[in-house]
Amino acid sequence: MITHIMDRIRYYYQKYRELIVYFITGVLTTLVNWGCYAVCVRMFGWSVAVSNAVAWVVAVLFAYVTNKLWVFRSFSWEIRFVLREAFLFVNARILTGIFEIVSVPLLVKLGLSQPLFGVKGMWAKVLVSVVVMVLNYVFSKLIVFRKSSDKA
Repeated sequence: MITHIMDRIRYYYQKYRELIVYFITGVLTTLVNWGCYAVCVRMFGWSVAVSNAVAWVVAVLFAYVTNKLWVFRSFSWEIRFVLREAFLFVNARILTGIFEIVSVPLLVKLGLSQPLFGVKGMWAKVLVSVVVMVLNYVFSKLIVFRKSSDKA
């Protein structure tokens, strides 16, 4: 019975490894983003917009490394390859980052400003983070870390 369960877990992990690992690293990236945001707002007293922008930059740096190595298994460190990959990654994140930087304060202004964990605007941050996570996977999968066999 236990062997059968373990075999099923192994099968589904292998089949959906990329999505599972993306989800885990996405959650970690989101926690880095939220944690940085909360520190900026609570400890430094920075505005929602400035805190959100700083949190985004820190999260993008974390996400690039984790996506490159663990999710999409891109192990080439050839400078031209890394520069191209990083350029595409950062530009995709800039696109979703602009969406996030605009959306969080907008949602707060529209009334989604209730605190979560004692942090103003955190509900807006959570909602926008879910949308951003999905968009980031699509861009990373289809553009940034596309395998050479996928490039037609």
